[in-house]
Amino acid sequence: MAERIEEQRAFTQAEFDAFAELSGDHNPIHVDPAFAASTAFGATVAHGMMLFSAIRGLIARQYPAARMLSQELMFEAPTYADETVTLVLEPLGAVDGGELRLATRVIKPDQRLGLSGECVIQLPEQTA
Repeated sequence: MAERIEEQRAFTQAEFDAFAELSGDHNPIHVDPAFAASTAFGATVAHGMMLFSAIRGLIARQYPAARMLSQELMFEAPTYADETVTLVLEPLGAVDGGELRLATRVIKPDQRLGLSGECVIQLPEQTA
């Protein structure tokens, strides 16, 4: 079975703003630092789907041509701009028919989870 895969990443406010433009989600908690400073978060936070998109990109780079069959997600703690987080894929085991179950996580510097989940991917058939 494959090994645990980790990649460090720091999202910027400019990336939060670009994701808002792309997704249409302009919630001020993501794009307005002055507004976000007055909330319980104290600063802008990443869109949850932006975090998932980064995880999905890591899956695509590590498992080329794999199809995602399912993904469960929880957003447990906010991920802030310029905070270096660790994206993690951890194989949990093979599933029937060439499928692989992976734990998916975004780990914050204090070890809290910004995102936790589990997915199943369909690995491409190996050719000889």
